[in-house]
Amino acid sequence: MAISIIIIVISTILFAYWFRYTCVLILRTRNVRNYARQVAEVNHLSFLTAQQQLTAAENREQAFDSLHASLDRDYRVVSYLLRHAGTQGGQSIEEHMLQLDYQVMRVCYFIAKPFSPSSARQALLERASIISHLANAMGERVALS
Repeated sequence: MAISIIIIVISTILFAYWFRYTCVLILRTRNVRNYARQVAEVNHLSFLTAQQQLTAAENREQAFDSLHASLDRDYRVVSYLLRHAGTQGGQSIEEHMLQLDYQVMRVCYFIAKPFSPSSARQALLERASIISHLANAMGERVALS
């Protein structure tokens, strides 16, 4: 019985590690053409501004809540656009993984915010990167159709 529990715990840890590593690899891939800026401008999204603010050293913790709210709004808009893009293929497994990772980073933000501002900043930055990647995927769909 104890060995089964150990195997389950180790398997869960390895799965979580694989999931995070895969999401980071997806976010690091660069496309030939980046449509994220165009999608952000057309839909009045602020994730690119949030990325710039989060990478700036003078960013204060008080701004985190407003960035969190704007990223959530942008995520809802981009998710809606992806669901209703009118493409026949639907969403890819990468997009589903990134959407799940967005929710994981959302929880990490709430957990880290009171204890570690730098970890909260990293969670917000990854969320902005996820939105950027999804917006780019949306732009590619529109360009192909």
